[in-house]
Amino acid sequence: MQKLAPDFRSALDAAFDRAISHLEHLDESSVAATVDVATLRARINKPLAQAGVPPPQVIEDLVRDVDGGLLGSAGGRFYGWVIGGALPAAVAADWLTSAWQQNAALYACSPAAAVVEETIGGWLKEILGLPQQASFAVVTGCQMAHVTCLAAARHALLSKHGWDVESNGLYGAPPIRILSSSERHASFERAVRLLGLGTAHIKLLPVDDECRLVPDALEEELSKQDGPTLVLLQAGDINIGAYDSFEKLIPIAKRYGAWVHVDGAFGLWAAASPHLRYLVKGIEAADSWATDWSQVA
Repeated sequence: MQKLAPDFRSALDAAFDRAISHLEHLDESSVAATVDVATLRARINKPLAQAGVPPPQVIEDLVRDVDGGLLGSAGGRFYGWVIGGALPAAVAADWLTSAWQQNAALYACSPAAAVVEETIGGWLKEILGLPQQASFAVVTGCQMAHVTCLAAARHALLSKHGWDVESNGLYGAPPIRILSSSERHASFERAVRLLGLGTAHIKLLPVDDECRLVPDALEEELSKQDGPTLVLLQAGDINIGAYDSFEKLIPIAKRYGAWVHVDGAFGLWAAASPHLRYLVKGIEAADSWATDWSQVA
């Protein structure tokens, strides 16, 4: 029987050479795509192969077909969104993760992977200055982080009002009032729709000249009615860069029994810098926090 090792070695050698070439030429390559979508589709959208293809050829075909369709998102001249820039050790560890082929869903599937994820959660909370007793999850991005946190908020808020959402669902449940600033990110609203909370229950409040939620406006709205309430605050929104005043807003929300969720897709990481930590002062008093690849609640 033919051993698998030679196939893996030849494929990985080909990938290594192409990866190094890509990284070494980042500074001189185009940041934007240089071919259009029609060209990419003509190259990539081939008939499904009916027989196996040698692993190195798969790599070479892939590199050739996507040429001109890759953004220079890992380079220093890329200023769109906040993506790319993986560290050398992270790229190498990602290769090992793929080679090890572990499943971190359960401890039984991979004890090491489970403990690695557990440790990452502790590190994350330490770096961001969040309560160590908070639960966490590593997810696909901030969109799913919102979904996870808002699901926890839905459960907790309805439970306080005598409703078990897990057994009763949302039919007949008390409506959850959702308060945010007019400058919220669209990913939050998508999470609201997905969880069945309803965008009609979102009340957008005014902001100041720096796009921060006005404390008096939050106080006034909270005082209008009782009932389960979710308050969304911003930590460095990608479109506006605004940081709400957590020291002022979170105590107001807590006085009315509201759940406070923080959209910290990118801005929550200011807590990792001694020079920028002041931007998130008081944020640890919230109930849940979402970043670009994880959530804590």
